[in-house]
Amino acid sequence: MTSSTDVATPAGEETPTIADGKKIEGRSLGRIAWMRLKRDKLAMAGGGFIIFLILVAILAPLINKVLGHPVNEYHQDKIDPNLGGIPPVGTWGGISKDFLLGVQPVTGRDLFSQIIYGAQTSLLIALLATLLAVVIGIVVGVTAGYYGGWVDSLFSRFMDLILAFPLILFAIALISVLPPTKGFRIAVMVLIIGGFSWPYIGRIVRGQALSLREREFVEAARSVGAGSFRIIFRELLPNLAAPILVYSTLIIPSNILFEAALSFLGVGVPPPTPSWGRLLSDAVDYYEYDPMYMLIPGLAIFVTVLAFNLFGDGLRDALDPKSNR
Repeated sequence: MTSSTDVATPAGEETPTIADGKKIEGRSLGRIAWMRLKRDKLAMAGGGFIIFLILVAILAPLINKVLGHPVNEYHQDKIDPNLGGIPPVGTWGGISKDFLLGVQPVTGRDLFSQIIYGAQTSLLIALLATLLAVVIGIVVGVTAGYYGGWVDSLFSRFMDLILAFPLILFAIALISVLPPTKGFRIAVMVLIIGGFSWPYIGRIVRGQALSLREREFVEAARSVGAGSFRIIFRELLPNLAAPILVYSTLIIPSNILFEAALSFLGVGVPPPTPSWGRLLSDAVDYYEYDPMYMLIPGLAIFVTVLAFNLFGDGLRDALDPKSNR
């Protein structure tokens, strides 16, 4: 009986066929992982929302021009003067066809424009911080795992020291005394978040490198005279791509929450730059008058973090060769 199991066809040979005349096609590891990922509906939903959010952040000026209002434009006519000039006119925070997510209390600024421009801030800081953390984590983790010995002990103790550092207190103390300019604050936040979160991925990479350096293909590379640099870049890193990619998607939501926490505490990006965390902080004083003002940015953070976590979990299952999914 002819099996329909996928096999690779050597170059120059005709692709085998099965009884009904259909050709057997070989599948790469990437294609197999993609097929597994497509079967995970939650992961695909999370990935779709991430793509949507990135497009919204990139196209924020265009979207806001069509559907919103200038981000710092006041609309006092949308504030109810009969209630102390605090809550918006109407129900649900002033949501209407002109203000899709309502307006801010007191000022009447468009909350829709604040949310989409806040997505720019959160994603920019989170992605840049993640990139920095991944680069440092790969360099330190691969070096410690491949060389072992005193090098591994030194880097491992250094990672333990970084993980034990009171990051949130350090960030508050440092950022609060720095000039409140947008570009400078963003750069400092990226350096702080990325510079202190790399040990998490560094430990993952180190553990994988310790295992891989004893594998046969590494020994074979050494036997033909390959140097350490070539072994790391040609043998180890390609086999570390999957865990690095998965863990990167899982630390992005943590960085989004950290940026929101700093903005909530008043040491994030300076106003008038929109930020989800600062919107939540401002809403604390007005939640009794306008609960929607707190609910909307809170939902934006919640759904974004959930989407990244769902996609990261699905990607991990898809790239795991032992997965049964």
